[in-house]
Amino acid sequence: MTETLSVRALNRATLARQMLLAREPIPVSEAVGRLCGLQAQEPKPPFLGLWTRLEGFQASDLHSALHDRRLVRATMMRATLHLVTSADYTAFRTAMQPMLDGGLRVLGDRAKGLELEKVVPAARSLLQREPLTFNEIRALLQQQFPDVNDRALGYAVRLCVPLVMVPTEDRWGFPRTSRFTLADSWLDSGPNAESAVDELMLRYLAAYGPASAADAQTWSGLSSTGEALERLRPSLRTFTDDKGRVLFDLPEAPRPDEDVPAPARFLPEFDSLVLAHSDRRRVIADDHRPMLTTKNLRVRAVFLWDGFARGIWETEYKRKVATLRMRPFEALPRTAVKELKAEGEALLRFLEPDAKEAVVTVEE
Repeated sequence: MTETLSVRALNRATLARQMLLAREPIPVSEAVGRLCGLQAQEPKPPFLGLWTRLEGFQASDLHSALHDRRLVRATMMRATLHLVTSADYTAFRTAMQPMLDGGLRVLGDRAKGLELEKVVPAARSLLQREPLTFNEIRALLQQQFPDVNDRALGYAVRLCVPLVMVPTEDRWGFPRTSRFTLADSWLDSGPNAESAVDELMLRYLAAYGPASAADAQTWSGLSSTGEALERLRPSLRTFTDDKGRVLFDLPEAPRPDEDVPAPARFLPEFDSLVLAHSDRRRVIADDHRPMLTTKNLRVRAVFLWDGFARGIWETEYKRKVATLRMRPFEALPRTAVKELKAEGEALLRFLEPDAKEAVVTVEE
């Protein structure tokens, strides 16, 4: 008989793999590999996401890994920017291409006259000369293709040319307007020819399992996840959730007892944990999920207590005072407030090391 896993059991299993039950003393590149990437729509969140997961993490650790080219920031899952290991980018970028090709449909009428067989080589030629921002790429391509919408040209390059962002000495690794370069130039080799979807699914389960085919599709953006998991089924363990859905997992992956303590933790904006499943109750209650995303589709930073998202948070730095404000979804127990304040103060010391005072508040 197939074992049924409760929401709490799924929570603890996922937190164990996400290094959120205890900080782990491992190198940055190894951590990013274990997480199968960190969403990086903006440059700052991965620094916070690694601080909350790694023992003794320093911002310089991530800077070094970016400049040594062990890690890259590039378009990957769900056609969004992610921080991934160079090895994973090479292994899995080709698997993303069908989803990225499908993303061109959003252009609609703006794609009129867009011929990828001409635009892609033209863009590669431009980027072989030097790294460019997307404003520069669009302007240069517009000179060659004056009758094509400039945004369509840029979007096509973003999705159809394997690119990575060039790191700088900026505090969070990249300036607001970053330059891009060809992945094969930066890494001395292009993406592997094979799509490796099956291997990607194994890595997803290692980082986010147990999970359903719908969960895997939500995380990756790929429509082929169900077929891949069915191919892998003989080598996997299967469970059901409280709604009877089939969950896949690696046989030896950690599945701690659901009563294992989970410490207070702060997740940054866009953290992959809150975006990695179709059914997100293992992290955030359905009633609270609408508060996770802003009207302009920013994914808010959340804090965890007893393993689950209990509210959102933000920081402010004025006159040498660093402030972290928590906005709980519901009233918090005193124990939770005490633990979260201690963790929040530590986070502020990381974020604003020059602050003379660190203040953590809880809004009613």
